[in-house]
Amino acid sequence: MKKITDWKQLIRDHFQKLTFLIGMMILCVYFSAFAKNFASLSNLVNIAQQTAVIAIVAMGQTIAIAGGGIDLSVGSVVALSSVTCASLLNAGISIPVAVACALLSGIACGFVTGSLVYFGKIPPFIATMGMMSIIRGVVYVITDGVPISGLPPEFSVLGLGKLWGTVPFSVLIMVAIMLLMNIVLKRSRFGRNVFAIGSNENTAYLSGVKIGLNKVSMYAVCALCSAVAGIILTSRLVSAQPTMGNGYESNAIAAAVIGGASLSGGTGSIWGTILGAFVMGILQNGLNLIGLNYFLQQIAIGIVIIVAVLLDRTRE
Repeated sequence: MKKITDWKQLIRDHFQKLTFLIGMMILCVYFSAFAKNFASLSNLVNIAQQTAVIAIVAMGQTIAIAGGGIDLSVGSVVALSSVTCASLLNAGISIPVAVACALLSGIACGFVTGSLVYFGKIPPFIATMGMMSIIRGVVYVITDGVPISGLPPEFSVLGLGKLWGTVPFSVLIMVAIMLLMNIVLKRSRFGRNVFAIGSNENTAYLSGVKIGLNKVSMYAVCALCSAVAGIILTSRLVSAQPTMGNGYESNAIAAAVIGGASLSGGTGSIWGTILGAFVMGILQNGLNLIGLNYFLQQIAIGIVIIVAVLLDRTRE
């Protein structure tokens, strides 16, 4: 009897992830039957390569959501890190230094956002929406609305290179970040503090958790992930676009929620977020292959986001 109860509890706890895992399997079967070349190795590698970028952004978003917040500025941070890296490379700066500066630009954005949320007492939704607009404006000022091209050819290795000619480096980076972030969330003091703050900030404070330090760190990590994604995307395109990252915030939130993160805070899973990102990636790729109109694709993705939130509420 106890084993049956344990199984019921396990299913209840992972209801949302199981639902979308089954949904992803159904999508794969459907697209394999009706979309030409969907199941080919080259297309599967393409799905993994395209999904890797949004998955990295979504992992950072998972930490923000698990801590009771949300970050709408992730897409703008992707663009800022991209433009920063490309501008420095065109100025003759070495690749390692340019990449480091791009990462620092992301961390700086996260630090400002976290400070606005904690010290300014501004709701995360408003603070990050404001930062989204500010950062995007800075990107347009730097680029004057014009893409930055002419980057060193060797820089493209990060985004286009493949291990043994098959596995993209961007996917390997995603896997490395996934393993690291899972350890951080599940086994580190910072991860426990994030869940504690997301569950009940007052209780966490009374338990001795340093709310300010952890909140600022939470948004800094989120922005750092977005900066990494921006660098990979720049390397893949061998250029920086001022519009880069548009819409990433909704996809990242959807991936996190599909993966089991609650918008109320206190829960989140890196493994689940990866699942959510691949659900979105497979859906977009399959719809493209069957020739569905782009605008109808946006409707389908919107429905997935709403279903994910409804399942989240049902689980709660």
